[in-house]
Amino acid sequence: MNELGKTLLGLGVLLACIGAVVLIAGRIGLPLGRLPGDFVHRGRRVTVFFPLGTSILLSVLLSVLFYLISHFRR
Repeated sequence: MNELGKTLLGLGVLLACIGAVVLIAGRIGLPLGRLPGDFVHRGRRVTVFFPLGTSILLSVLLSVLFYLISHFRR
């Protein structure tokens, strides 16, 4: 049970750090969420947001980051 608690605590800290980075990125003017390919549909009572462009950009960046980490760990 100790390992599960440590893992959950670590994931919580990681999630908080990611949230802080996203907040800071929004305040300095990075266009995350407003990239070409991010779809927004505003109806009368509902708004649907699908961040396809942002998801692709983050996927590429994380893939490169994990590749570099794995490459230098060898």
